[in-house]
Amino acid sequence: MLPKPTELRVAVLYPTLLNIYADRGNIDFLRRRCEWRGIGYTLVPVGVGDSLEAGTFDFVYIGGGQDRDQVRCGEDLQGHKAELLGDWIGQGKPLLAVCGGYQLLGEAYTGPDLSIPGIGAIDARTTQGDRRLIGPIAIRTNLGGPTDGVLAGFENHAGRTVLGGKTPPLGTVLTGHGNDGSSGQEGFRHGASLGTYLHGPLLPKNWWLADWLIAESLGLAVAELAQLDDSLERAAHRVARSVAGAEWADAPAF
Repeated sequence: MLPKPTELRVAVLYPTLLNIYADRGNIDFLRRRCEWRGIGYTLVPVGVGDSLEAGTFDFVYIGGGQDRDQVRCGEDLQGHKAELLGDWIGQGKPLLAVCGGYQLLGEAYTGPDLSIPGIGAIDARTTQGDRRLIGPIAIRTNLGGPTDGVLAGFENHAGRTVLGGKTPPLGTVLTGHGNDGSSGQEGFRHGASLGTYLHGPLLPKNWWLADWLIAESLGLAVAELAQLDDSLERAAHRVARSVAGAEWADAPAF
């Protein structure tokens, strides 16, 4: 039997440019949950002009940024990086893209004075709306887990993302706006590749998703990860859901 992997290698794309809305907390949370379990953790930062090499990472993270920074990143992603990420997502390998990072995976993000190239890794196109979609949000996914697949967070985006028939959503909107404010869809999912508009940051408010991503990245079942005391994480999820109007009774109140 092959030995179980003991290190998680995380490629973070454009960490100095795509890092708004506290979403760097997603990476910190992954690191801590690995360290608490004795799993090694290596951060592989990939900036503009840097190469992204196959075989050097197990999980890809890409956050969101201002439009001007997304333009730089969208242009830099073309070519080898787009090909590698397209293959990675096409195989459904572990990836989390939040907000702007999610938009960059589609065909393009366009508006009256905006044209940001995407890499076409997913069947999606984003256009700029005339108002921002802001507020608490809760969605139901088919990922299972201790919250029946419900994720809670906060959204703040002007983009309206429409998925084509080749790319299914991450989940359906329980409360909030989602991809475009009208379809009832939120994010995308292909295997273990996920994209979403949920900030907050996402993973500290939805601890079980962090564990799911760690397990997928290491080729393990979630049940094979060492158990942790998640009382605070459960409470954080309960509060996030309550704020979004999607109550959850599992975690005790403060």
